[in-house]
Amino acid sequence: MEVEVKLRLKDASAHKQVTTLLSPFHVKTLHQHNLFFDTPTSSLSSQRAVLRLRFFDKDARCIVSLKAKPTLVDGVSRVEEDEEELDPVAAKDCVENPAKLYDIDSRVVRRAREEFGLENGVVLVCLGGFENVREVYDWRGLKLEVDETKYAFGISYEVECETENPEEAKRVLEEFLNENGIVYVYSEMTKFGAFRAGKLPQ
Repeated sequence: MEVEVKLRLKDASAHKQVTTLLSPFHVKTLHQHNLFFDTPTSSLSSQRAVLRLRFFDKDARCIVSLKAKPTLVDGVSRVEEDEEELDPVAAKDCVENPAKLYDIDSRVVRRAREEFGLENGVVLVCLGGFENVREVYDWRGLKLEVDETKYAFGISYEVECETENPEEAKRVLEEFLNENGIVYVYSEMTKFGAFRAGKLPQ
């Protein structure tokens, strides 16, 4: 179970303010390209599951993940997640020809097939996806990820923090944002949800 605090920033100015304030604690920048797969009849989505290939830094690395049964309440996200590394060259072939996902020796893909009815022969399609620039910080004992997510229909900004104590992490984060006059709201929709809706969260 992955548990994260998710706070959506109002705009690019708020994002700039956060990254400037956190700059002394910066660890790394990740350039992510997220692509999603499902059947033409949305077999996975209808069962509240998501199959994703995430490429890093111009396809130097790839992780496949299966997420299921997500909840997002008061800025705290909980989701069942399983993930593993894939050979990025083989994964790239799967973007062009999603049927090749079935040929990859992947625990995660096997789980998707067995638990969500994606048996051999069931057609998979690539739904597309979005780019994400993630700034990572070690701050006050928390690992913060500040995202700039670029969809075809606009850009959104979000602060995420994976934690075993979400209420305390949320309290510390909110205190920091409020003290610095940074406008935010609790995220009410996942990035994938926004992508599928085809519009930015209001």
